[in-house]
Amino acid sequence: MSLLRVENLSVSHQKRMVVDDISFAVGEGEFVGLIGPNGAGKSTLLRAILAQLPYQGSVTLNGQESAQLKNIRRAQILSYIAQDREISWNMRVEAVVQLGRLARLSHFSGLSLQDQQLVEEAINALEIGHLRDKPARELSGGEQARVLIARALAQGTPLMLADEPVAGLDPSHQLSLMQIFRDLAESGRSIICTLHDLGLAARWCTRLLLVKDGGLVADGKPAEILHDEVIRDLYGVDVYRAETADGLIIQPVRAQFPKLKSV
Repeated sequence: MSLLRVENLSVSHQKRMVVDDISFAVGEGEFVGLIGPNGAGKSTLLRAILAQLPYQGSVTLNGQESAQLKNIRRAQILSYIAQDREISWNMRVEAVVQLGRLARLSHFSGLSLQDQQLVEEAINALEIGHLRDKPARELSGGEQARVLIARALAQGTPLMLADEPVAGLDPSHQLSLMQIFRDLAESGRSIICTLHDLGLAARWCTRLLLVKDGGLVADGKPAEILHDEVIRDLYGVDVYRAETADGLIIQPVRAQFPKLKSV
């Protein structure tokens, strides 16, 4: 049984089809990059999987329809890192990360030693130990992003959805996060991650889903589907590519900009 199965999924908004008849499945241990231009439907697809939006078709998590699950049960299977990562709660950083364990707690129980261990592992992985006692809303944007990623990591779910998780992070923390996701996949957990950085998608993801105009146009390993013509069709750019000891390197080098008219 697939961890996630999406079948004939469609989502409309204001009479416009944003996600159009998409089907795919994700098994254990996959790091799936969801890529495509702005407005392609990537974020809407993730929110439909989370049952945050009404949809047509089917989305099953461990064989159970996502929209029919209770929120707490869905949170035990699926964690989510949203695009908006500004923290407005008046809480210490450590307390925010601890929220990731709520779906596993019985009523009126506190964190167990195992819960706290998972929280500590997430804090250490995102390198925010020195921030643990600071009010989360006083942090920089990049620091707040790392806190919320740590919260999702502490949730300990078999499947994680991440919407542009590297946005706002410096290059070192972008690479660190990609390594964390890859390590999670190698341990048997699965990640679906929207990315605009083709270099990161090519280097770290085990599989890519390419989305354009709400439809799924390609599905496969990065080296198999990231051909020059596919990238040019998706983004209107030419790229430099190289096979290295560290994997496939792809770097956009030229865009097909429209010419400006003289004014």
